[in-house]
Amino acid sequence: MGKNYIDIEDDQGATLRYRKHVNGRGLVAHGAKVNPKAFVEIGAYIEPGARVGAGARIARGAWIEPDAVIGENARIDAHAHIGSGAAVGENAWIGVRTEIGAGARVARGTRIGHDEIVAPGTKVVTDQKGLWLAA
Repeated sequence: MGKNYIDIEDDQGATLRYRKHVNGRGLVAHGAKVNPKAFVEIGAYIEPGARVGAGARIARGAWIEPDAVIGENARIDAHAHIGSGAAVGENAWIGVRTEIGAGARVARGTRIGHDEIVAPGTKVVTDQKGLWLAA
């Protein structure tokens, strides 16, 4: 059986240690809190200080930056990027290659489609079809 962690050097030359999540084998940095019932697919990265709730699904290539919060049963699709300090509410869905800016807030049950950009600090609420509402 192989190692359950890897070390990666960042742009400043510091080494960060990531462990392989028990459910999906995605990489979770030391200091991040990911519920064991969340699914973190191989190729996904969760950075230090981030929190991921039970039942959340983080797909291949997704990147959750430091101090971001992903609610229970939220779905983050492939190659999505959740910025530092952003929050994605429970049961929300973030589409493929979508970028959620630093400090943005995505409300519970909100649907953000593919290839969208949510500006830093923005608060987003959508209807069930994913049409943006005033927040």
